[in-house]
Amino acid sequence: MRVAVVSDIHANLPALEAVLEAIDEEAPDELWCLGDVVGYGPDPNDCVSAVRDRADVCLCGNHDLVVLGKLPIDEFTADAATSARWSAAVLDDDARAFLSGLPASTERDGAELFHGSARDPVWEYVLTEDAAAESLARTHAPVVLVGHSHVALAVTTERGGVVGGVAPEGTHVELTARRWLLNPGSVGQPRDRDPRAAWLLIDFDAGWAAFRRVPYPIERTQVAIRERGLPPTLAARLAVGE
Repeated sequence: MRVAVVSDIHANLPALEAVLEAIDEEAPDELWCLGDVVGYGPDPNDCVSAVRDRADVCLCGNHDLVVLGKLPIDEFTADAATSARWSAAVLDDDARAFLSGLPASTERDGAELFHGSARDPVWEYVLTEDAAAESLARTHAPVVLVGHSHVALAVTTERGGVVGGVAPEGTHVELTARRWLLNPGSVGQPRDRDPRAAWLLIDFDAGWAAFRRVPYPIERTQVAIRERGLPPTLAARLAVGE
């Protein structure tokens, strides 16, 4: 089975459209989304609609939860909180119903999926060796998928510890010999200094995973952010991938 994995779309419709077009060219069997469909960006309803129509699996992230009123807004940064209030005000009933029914973690054949981590599916960022090792220790599937950090990662076990790290475009991982923790990176707000939209293609039968990046018209999202009256820093950061 071949699966496309996306995460952290953050209401960035041009980025999502570019990724979905690239995914269509690969024609995978399934599409999995690791959460945070909304938050930060200007098009929450359109992004939820696209994910609802296309994804075979979708998780609920912390930004989805705060927009639904299920997390305290004071736990978010000022810009994130401003965006969450605006997103909650414009989210339509269908989008709200879809997000409300999503889990923060799930399991598929050969993989365990978390928005954050196995230790804390909602909040923990897997950006340290300890966090990666703990998620691998708490799981059993050959592939552990996480999102949330907006940084593409490939980490595996070795000699009682973990090795690996940031996975730039073109990183190709052989899955057959070891267990792996993989983060596809962010579709809508990458934070690894590569502003292109990120996604991951996994071939479970052949035993490999490939990290992909897709350019998209960033200026379209930036204009929409400003038109909605959202914080201008949310527009500026898209151009630098931070």
